[in-house]
Amino acid sequence: MAFTVHNRNGFKYLDEGEGEVMVLLHGLFGALSNWDDVVNKFSESYRVMIPLLPVYEKSSRKEGVIGLTRFLERFVDEMELNHMTIMGNSLGGHIALIYTINNQEKVDRLILTGSSGLFENSMGGSFPKRGSYAYIKERVEYTFYDPATVTKEYIDEVFETTTSISKCMAIVGIAKSAQRHNLANELHKIKVPTLLVWGLNDTITPPLVAHDFNRLIPNSKLRFIDKCCHAPMMENPEKFNAILEAFLEEKTLV
Repeated sequence: MAFTVHNRNGFKYLDEGEGEVMVLLHGLFGALSNWDDVVNKFSESYRVMIPLLPVYEKSSRKEGVIGLTRFLERFVDEMELNHMTIMGNSLGGHIALIYTINNQEKVDRLILTGSSGLFENSMGGSFPKRGSYAYIKERVEYTFYDPATVTKEYIDEVFETTTSISKCMAIVGIAKSAQRHNLANELHKIKVPTLLVWGLNDTITPPLVAHDFNRLIPNSKLRFIDKCCHAPMMENPEKFNAILEAFLEEKTLV
């Protein structure tokens, strides 16, 4: 299903469905389409919103994860959102964590999948490398358990991004910012119910990282998906959505 990208006061975003608000945050090389299966499933009973994070802008390169969190704060204020479920993958999880720590009165639930914030493997090396399609293809496939999950369109999109010097600089700047901004000493502040959904074969934020999040976030639950790497909502959407639905229904019944 094709979704409409809205543009309001400089914010580009998806806004599908009605009801309790669910805000989804993509990763550094992510796109709005990463969440298609989640939107299709949950927009039947939730208002699902996905802001397009300005990861390639010069200001984001300079301000890093803190700047992206401020962007999210401005987005939430612009849309007048409250009592949200916030869900983030990879870098998006990192932003969701910082936002929740600083704005817990607006967050009802937190969901992380393959989140940075404690340790991440930087896509396995010197990524991004300009000019080599084969290298970019190998690095993108490295983040998936089954390389067949990755479409040529997605690889083409990442390759096109890495041909831009300014975008490469932004990617490196934000990745370094995420690595420097370790949240180990802050996670105990999170009081909202938290779900951790991790690929058991995650090469970027390995399972040990998920266990550390589970240990450090007081009210958290950890669920693994086998034969799955760094983007469970793309690699195994049925299992991911089932785990998510069970968590949401459990919270509703409390």
